[in-house]
Amino acid sequence: MSYNLYNEDGHKSLWNIVSDLKEVLATPVDLSNKQPPVLYDDSKRLVNMTEIMENLYIGDEGAAKNAFYLKKVGISHVLNTAEGTRNGLVDTNAKFYKPFGINYKGLKLLDVAQTNISMYFQEVSDYIDEALRNGGKVLVNCMMGMSRSSTCVLAYLMLRQNMTAVEALTEVRKHRDIRPNDGFLRQLADLDNKLRRERGLLK
Repeated sequence: MSYNLYNEDGHKSLWNIVSDLKEVLATPVDLSNKQPPVLYDDSKRLVNMTEIMENLYIGDEGAAKNAFYLKKVGISHVLNTAEGTRNGLVDTNAKFYKPFGINYKGLKLLDVAQTNISMYFQEVSDYIDEALRNGGKVLVNCMMGMSRSSTCVLAYLMLRQNMTAVEALTEVRKHRDIRPNDGFLRQLADLDNKLRRERGLLK
């Protein structure tokens, strides 16, 4: 796969970064060896969650709402990026997880291009990082585990694991099929340029 090069001044346009990210998304990946969704106990709800790196998972509504399963597999923290009661949102909160001793953080984000998800990039990265450093296991969920949750995990990998947007997206797609919406891709591209400047990677 060939990616667009940076300009002579080391700067890359947001359009080019988004184009590179879309090229990654268009590249087929073989996930046949990954665990399929499981039907846990009598809940009749499929649990769809995938380990992205050690102790960090992306999952859907079914995973987030099955606290018994989360407790069983050792999840200590849940970051719900789609908190709410409307269609397309996941109706969980701190009270829901309290009996299971699971720490909770909720963001009320809609999966639309106009949503400013980037305003939470630092906050969610801090939350994930602190949980992992203290030996926790983190589930980041949204409705389907494809857009809002994956965007937050990508931002974490960029901010805390020193990955570029393309590197982060490529890594996550080795484990799970994700599809951040176009607006979220643009915000990740903007973060990519910001981090390159801060880290002295721009000439």
